[in-house]
Parts: sequence; structure tokens; C-alpha cells
Amino acid sequence: MDTVTQANIRDLFEQVKAHAFTLRSSTIKERKLKLKKLEEWILSHRSEIHQAVYKDLQKPNQETDLTEVFVVLSEIRKARKNLRSWMMPKPAAASITYLGTRSSTVFEPKGACLIIAPWNYPFQLAIGPLVSAIAAGNSVIIKPSEFSENTSELIQKMCSELFQPKEVSVVLGAIKESQELLALPFDHIFFTGSPGVGKIVMEAASKHLTSITLELGGKSPTIVDKSASIKDAAEKIAWGKWLNAGQVCIAPDYLFVHENVKDKLIDELVVQSEKIYGTKETYGGIISRHHHNRINDLMADAIDKGANIEFGGKSDRDNLRFTPTLLSNVSKSSRVMEEEIFGPILPLITYHDLDEVIRFINQKPKPLALYVFSKKNSVIDRINKETSAGMMTINDVVLQFAHPNLPIGGVNNSGIGKAHGHAGFIAFSNEKAVVRQRRGLTMAKTVYPPYSGFKKFMIDFMVKYF
Repeated sequence: MDTVTQANIRDLFEQVKAHAFTLRSSTIKERKLKLKKLEEWILSHRSEIHQAVYKDLQKPNQETDLTEVFVVLSEIRKARKNLRSWMMPKPAAASITYLGTRSSTVFEPKGACLIIAPWNYPFQLAIGPLVSAIAAGNSVIIKPSEFSENTSELIQKMCSELFQPKEVSVVLGAIKESQELLALPFDHIFFTGSPGVGKIVMEAASKHLTSITLELGGKSPTIVDKSASIKDAAEKIAWGKWLNAGQVCIAPDYLFVHENVKDKLIDELVVQSEKIYGTKETYGGIISRHHHNRINDLMADAIDKGANIEFGGKSDRDNLRFTPTLLSNVSKSSRVMEEEIFGPILPLITYHDLDEVIRFINQKPKPLALYVFSKKNSVIDRINKETSAGMMTINDVVLQFAHPNLPIGGVNNSGIGKAHGHAGFIAFSNEKAVVRQRRGLTMAKTVYPPYSGFKKFMIDFMVKYF
């Protein structure tokens, strides 16, 4: 076991905490150099990333490149290109009552940060936030998932080669190590995972009033109305739903389809699913035996309550594989409609009127993502205005996550705070308001007590007109 994982976590934290004060004055050049070294390491160890992720998730190398390597490299390149403008103080205009002052927003590092990463995208969801933390000038401890142990060990190797332990350290382990870390007074915690664990992280952070970013999940609805291009919708839904064997926090979780196009959509989903994920070379596995059993239980419960398997439903327990599966006639009381599926099962529900769809979505916790397939702007606008979600994509799925200029995150149950690009830089920064007042007479002094007649007049005038 690596010495970092054997070291006392509190001692490691104290090193990282102390070094955070040094990093407060780090320059643009120093931060960009760290990011450049990280980029070079990833490019030169790309095959090792492929191997580690495959051992954990049986993911094809090309999918790893697209969803793990490319996403992180895009984050690095975006940060390096824009870091100077991000770090520059932003002047604030002064109203007449602040004549003579100069004000700005200054972006200072939050300090010692903790990143807790999940297993479904074990490289991207650990290193993406690290890029933002480095860009903002912080020191970091990363706690990767114990379920994706091969990728976690690779991340530890990478960080030990690129950074001093007091700059960036990786703590391996499971629940015990996570609990020890969460008991410490970090300056910021960035957590990606389930809403249930997110509540535990939030409770732990509250004891130190530590700021948090929670990238959670939930049940992301997908709506296909009768005006949609069915073939196009089926192709995109099939790709996005069964990417990473459905183990994607922003994957379509359940599907509302207008009754007039239900049969046509099912037929197209069969064709597109077979075309895209019909072989082992293009389709990954399930992370663990426990998770595989949970997916089987979800399907069994749905079938017991009347659901039909339109295609798929084949489970390979020995090799931890589960085929893309579409269920119809799904009871709204079944577990697949109550729990986040996080696997390759897609429940399909038909609807007659959009009112029932909107009502159903609004009765549930706010989702991380919402997808709409329609050619009618009236339908799209209504769904946009009458529902709430962390993100919304029209006539496509999943793509919003990798958009370089969008803030990514949920709302309430699906997350708190935003990430990626500039939003990630802001998440790891304190936006400090700085006001520089001129010496001598200032506007504020004109209304100091005691309140003479003139001062009363001035205050009354300010209240009415400023």
C-alpha cells in the first residue's frame, strides 16, 4: 500500500492546509504550468488510463477517450486559455452614493479542498474538478471511489508523480477513510455521487460551515412528443441511455412518449440499440456484483407489477453484464419509477396530454437533466417554463455535460452549485468584494449622526430617488 494511504489523514490534511496559504499568492504562470504538466501526463499515459478503466468497467478504449480523457483535456485547455481573464479582478460600477470609491470583485482561492469522486466515470469525475481547483489556486486531497480501484490507483500514481503531497494528495480506501476526511475542516468540498450520500456530505460540511459543491443525480425524464423525428430521437436516446451501460448520472432515466408514436419509437429503439451497442466491443459492463444484483432486482420488481420487456432483459451475472433493456407498461409505483436506475433499464410510459407529463415531473424531486424531443416550440417552451431541472437539452441527450461554456450541475435534490470551465473556477474561488475609499470627505460622512435638518433632508432624498 502506498505511504500516502498509510499516513495519518489528519497529518496529511495539516500539510495541505498549511500549503494553501502559500498557494494564495500563486501566479497565473505557476497555475498554467501545473495544468500543462497534467495535460502532458494524460497524453503520455493514455493507454494506462484505457487499461485501468477497462479493468473497472469493461469500457471500450474509444469510449474512455471520449468520455474520460477528452473531457478532462478539454477542461485543462479551456482553463489554460482563459485563466488570465478568470483571475483578473472584475471592476464594479459605482452608484452616485459611492462616488469617489473604486470597487471590484477579487477571486481568491478557497484553500484546502476535498474532492470525493464516484466510480462511474472514475478518471473524469476526479480529475475534472482537480483542474478547476488548481486553476483557482487551491491545495487538494482527492478521495476516489474504492469500487473503481484500478483507476483510483492510477490517479494516485499520477498525482504522486506530478505534485508534492502538500499540493495534491490522493487518499485511497472506503467508508472509513471518507468519514475521517469529512470530519476535517476543509475550506471546500466537491462531491459527486448519489443524493443520499450527498446529504451525509452536506451534514458533515455543516459542522465546519464548509462550502460545498454537490454534483448529484436523480431521475432525468425524457419526453418524446408526436411531432418529434422518431428515428433521430431513438438514435440519440439509445446512445445516451446505454452509454457506460447506463451508469451515467445524466442519462435518460425514464421515457414519456406520446401514445400516437409509441410503437414506432419502440421499433426504432430496437434497431438503434442493436446498431450502436450490439457487440461487446462497443458496450461496457456493470461496476460490481452488488450493483448488478440491484439492477436485476429493479427489473424483477417492474415485471412483477406488470411491465413488459420490449427488448433486452438479459443478465450475465458471471461477467457482470446486462443488456440494454426497454420496459413498457411500467407501473408508476414500481421501483424503477421511484429510484434512480443508474443502469441499462429504460422504463417507457405513454401519455395523451402534456399536462399529465408536467404534473408528474413536478411531483418528483427536481432532476439533474431533462430532455425534450419535439419540433413544436410551443411544447418546448411550455416544458421549459413549467418544470425545473439542473439542465435541459432539446432534441438531444447528454451532450450538455461536455459543453465548454455551460455551468453544469443540478438543483436541490440533484445538486448544489455548478462545475466545469469558468463555473468550476468560481466554485473553488471566494468572490471577495473589495472597496477602496478615498481619504477625507466621503459621501457616507454626509449622513453620519447626529441628524441635522440637512442630513434628514439628504437621507429622505436618497430613500426616494437613489
